[in-house]
Amino acid sequence: MTRIIGIGSALLDVLARVPEGFVATLPGGKGGMVLVEAPEMAALVARLPQDATLVPGGSAANTVLGLAQLGLSGRMLAKVGADERGGLYRSNALAAGVDEVAFKVNPTVPTGTCISLVTPDSQRTMRTSLGAAATMAASEISVADFAGCQHAHIEGYMLFNRELVLHILQTAKAAGCTVSLDLASYEVVQASADILADLLEQWVDVVFANEDEAAAFVGSKDETEALDRLAELCSVAVVKLGKRGAMIRRGDERAQVGPRSIPAVDTTGAGDLWATGFLYGMFTGRSLADCGEFGALVADEVVQVMGAAIPADRWQVLRAKFTA
Repeated sequence: MTRIIGIGSALLDVLARVPEGFVATLPGGKGGMVLVEAPEMAALVARLPQDATLVPGGSAANTVLGLAQLGLSGRMLAKVGADERGGLYRSNALAAGVDEVAFKVNPTVPTGTCISLVTPDSQRTMRTSLGAAATMAASEISVADFAGCQHAHIEGYMLFNRELVLHILQTAKAAGCTVSLDLASYEVVQASADILADLLEQWVDVVFANEDEAAAFVGSKDETEALDRLAELCSVAVVKLGKRGAMIRRGDERAQVGPRSIPAVDTTGAGDLWATGFLYGMFTGRSLADCGEFGALVADEVVQVMGAAIPADRWQVLRAKFTA
C-alpha cells in the first residue's frame, strides 16, 4: 500500500476544558494557534484545571497515525527530545503502525508541548511551545528520509520556518513524492502571505484549508472565490466549512460535502483527521465526492471525543465503511 510520510512538529497535547473567560485573558485570538516561549507555557500550565489530560499530538502526526489505522503504512519526520515525553511520543507512533526511521532527537531540548483549551462551545484554542521541534534543521533532512514513500503530508505550522519548509518541499519532490499541505491556522496564512501562493503553485499538489484560513488567504469571506484561487495553484483544493461541510475542486471537477449534524465535544484534531479520510480515499482510487465524505466521516468521529485519538472500536467501524 501507499506509504505516506507526515512532516511536522512532534508535540504532547495537554487538553483542558476551560470557561470562555479563561481564553479571554490570553494574548491572541480565540480559535487559533499562538507560539509561546517556555516561561509563558509553564505559567499557563500552572493555571490549568487538574483534570487536564496529556496525549501525543501534532497536526501531521494525527493525520498519518489515522491513515495507519485505516491500513495505509506511514512514517513520521519529526523531532523530539531525549526525555520521557519523547519516548512516549515515539512509542505511541510505533504502536499505531507508524515507523520511526525518520525521527530526529535533540539530546538537550525537551519535547514540545501544545495546550488545547476547549471552551463550552467545543472550539479549541491552542498555545504551543515547540521545544525540540523548533530545533529541526534542514541539514538533518535528506532524500533518504523519504525512501519508499509516495506522498508527503506537511502541516502548515512548518511555514513559520521558511528555510526549513522550502528544503522539505524540495527534498520531498526530489524523492518522487506528491505533496499535500494543511494550512493549519489563519495565523499561519497571515504570517506567510508573501510567499504562500508561490509555494503552493511550485510545490504542493493538494491543499487543505478551513474557512478561516481560506478567508485569510484571499482576503475575503467568499469561500468559492478562495476555493477557485487555491485550485488555480494546486491540483486539488479543499475548503472545509466545519458543520456546513466542505467544498472540493480538482481542475474543472467539483464536489460538495453536505452539512454535518454530529454534536461536537471537542474539535481538536478535526481538520487533521478530515485530511486522513480524504487522503485515504485519494490513495485508494475513490471519487472526489467519496474522498470528501470519507474525510467528513473520520472528522465526525474525532469531534465526539476529547483530543485527536479515536477509540479502536470506532476505527474498526470506519474501516468497515470504507472497504464496503
